[in-house]
Amino acid sequence: MLYQLYETQRSLMEPFSDLALAAAKLYGNPLSMVGQNPFAQRLSAGYDLMHRLGKDYEKPEFGLRTIDVDGVDVAIHERVEITKPFCELRRFKRFTDETGTLDKIKGQPAVLIVAPLSGHYATLLRDTVKTMLKDHKVYITDWKNARLVPLSDGEFHLDDYVNYVQEFIRHVQGKYGNCHVMSVCQPTVPVLAAVSLMATRGEKTPLSMTMMGGPIDARKSPTAVNNLAMNKSHSWFENNVIYRVPTSFPGAGRRVYPGFLQHTGFVAMNPDHHAKSHYDYFKDLIKGDDASTEAHRKFYDEYNAVLDMDADYYLETIHVVFQDFSLVNGTWDVKNPQGKAERVKPADIKTTALMSVEGELDDISGSGQTQAVHDICTGVPKSQQKHFEAKGAGHYGIFSGRRWREHVYPQVKAFILANHAVVAKAAPAAASAAAVPPVAKKPAVKKAKPLAAASAAVAVAPTVAPMATTAKPPAAKKVVKPVAAPVKRAGAATKKVADQRKPTAK
Repeated sequence: MLYQLYETQRSLMEPFSDLALAAAKLYGNPLSMVGQNPFAQRLSAGYDLMHRLGKDYEKPEFGLRTIDVDGVDVAIHERVEITKPFCELRRFKRFTDETGTLDKIKGQPAVLIVAPLSGHYATLLRDTVKTMLKDHKVYITDWKNARLVPLSDGEFHLDDYVNYVQEFIRHVQGKYGNCHVMSVCQPTVPVLAAVSLMATRGEKTPLSMTMMGGPIDARKSPTAVNNLAMNKSHSWFENNVIYRVPTSFPGAGRRVYPGFLQHTGFVAMNPDHHAKSHYDYFKDLIKGDDASTEAHRKFYDEYNAVLDMDADYYLETIHVVFQDFSLVNGTWDVKNPQGKAERVKPADIKTTALMSVEGELDDISGSGQTQAVHDICTGVPKSQQKHFEAKGAGHYGIFSGRRWREHVYPQVKAFILANHAVVAKAAPAAASAAAVPPVAKKPAVKKAKPLAAASAAVAVAPTVAPMATTAKPPAAKKVVKPVAAPVKRAGAATKKVADQRKPTAK
C-alpha cells in the first residue's frame, strides 16, 4: 500500500513540478515583462528549487563520449554485450585512427568492474570508468531497476548475482585470454565468492582481484549501516521495507525494496547537510554562479536517481553477510544454475593476485572490513597480495573524485599492470587463443576441468548505497587538502609474478 500511495503522490506532484520549471524560466528571462521585476531572480531561484525537489529522477547515462590518452582524443562507443533479466554487461569500446595510440591501447589489460547493486545505478562509477579507460579495456555490470523486470523473468537471489559475475568473467576471458576484476563496495563479497567457486572447480580465474571498500567481514569496526543490519531481525526487514511493485510498472507484483525508501534513508542519515546544500544552491542561483549550480545539479541528478532491489536478493544479503557472516565463517553454500549446492572456499584461490583498498574515513565499510579478505584467501602468495589505505578519503572518495584519481588509481593501475605483465606478450593473439590448439612441442598449458555450471553467492548488504553519507554535495564549500599517499614501486613484484607464471604463459 505504501508504494501505491507514494506513486499517487508523485503523480499528483508532477504537473506542479513542471509548472515550477516553467515559472523559473519565465522569471529568469530578462527579456520578459515579469523578468524585469526586482525580485525576479529570487522568484526564479525559488521555483527552480521547487522543481528539483518535486521532479522524478530517471536513470542517468554514463555520457562518456571521448577520453584523452596521452594527448589524443579517443572516441568511446558504449554498447551492451550480454543482457540478463536483472543486469547488462556494458562495454566501453575505444576507437582512434592514430596508429600509435591504437597499438598502445590494443595491448592494455581488460578489466571487469562489478558495480554495486545497493540503491544507486552503475553510473555512480562514472568517474571510475572514465579514469580506468585511459589505461584499460573496461567492462561494467549495469544492474536493472527491479520494478521494470516482469515477474515472468523469474526471481533474483544472491545465487543469481554470483552466477552473473561468473558468466561475465568467462565472457571477457573468452575475448582476451584472461582479465582482471574490480569490485566496488557491495560486490566485494559476491565477486570473491564467484572467483572462489571457479577456483574450486579448477576453472581459469582472473589474473587479479581488486576489492574496494566492501564488508568482507562486517564484524570489524561496525558502522551505523552494519549495526542496523545486525540488530534487526529478518522478519523486521521483510515487514518494514519490502513492498510489491504497483500495476503501473512492467514488474507489477514483484516484491522489492523500493528506491524511494532507500533514498529517504540516505537523506535521513544527514538531513542538515542536504538542507544546507539546497539552500546554497538557491543562493548560487540568485548570484548567478553557474559553475556551482551546475555542480549541484550533476550531483543530485545522480544522488536522487535510485532503483528498486529484488526482495529475495536484499533479504538474503542481510542474512548471509551481516547476520551469519557466512563467508568469513566458511559456512556458505550456494547453488549453481542446476541447483547443486557448492561451498565457497576462498582458500582455493591460488593464481589470482589480490588487492584491497579502504578509505581512512569510510563510514559505510569500516576499517579492516575489506582488508579481512587477505585473512581468508590463504592460498594467494603473500607476494601477490597488497593493501592500500587512502588517507583522508571517505567511502565515495576511494572510487570517485580527486583522491581516487590522484592517490587510489595510481596504486590500482600499478597493481593490475604488475599482474598483467605475464600475459602481455600473448595479448595480440589472446582473442583467438580459445580456437587455436596448443603446439605439441611447446609446454602444454594445464587444462581446466570441465565447467560445472556457474555457482551462486554472497553479496554485501545493500542497506545503504555508497553515496549515502560520505558523498558530499558539491555545494559544500569547504576544501580539504589531499594527504599525499606514497605510491609504492611495483617493479620487484612485477618481476616475481612474471617469473612465477612464465611456464604457463607461452
